Amino acid sequence: MDRKIRVLIAKVGLDGHDRGAKVIAAALRDAGMEVIYTGLRKTPEMVVEAALQEDVDAIGVSLLSGAHMTVFPRILDLMKKKGVSGVLLFGGGIIPAEDITTLKSMGVGELFTPGASTIDIAAYVKSWAAARAVA
Repeated sequence: MDRKIRVLIAKVGLDGHDRGAKVIAAALRDAGMEVIYTGLRKTPEMVVEAALQEDVDAIGVSLLSGAHMTVFPRILDLMKKKGVSGVLLFGGGIIPAEDITTLKSMGVGELFTPGASTIDIAAYVKSWAAARAVA
């Protein structure tokens, strides 16, 4: 029996703007995924711990604070240290193109900027999962 793709959506840091994260969470749920939303003001440690506890296939991080060059590498490091392998780390927010290139080279998946289509985001997660036979 196929299981649903499990995605953790997280807001890291002091950024209190969560409308985008909630829109993405709803869109992924509407696309047939099981979504766990962490709520506001989480640390990278809290996100990785929640990913472990919830046995997720993907972690989506929403960042508008400008801390993306700190947060994403920290989450990747914690994922390695805690043995979280085979889990997609993707995200979105206000991230300059050159930083997107750098983060992707570190192992972060797709990074979506404002105006990205929720259909495209759901399709990306589904495509990633299908390529790994997750669901």
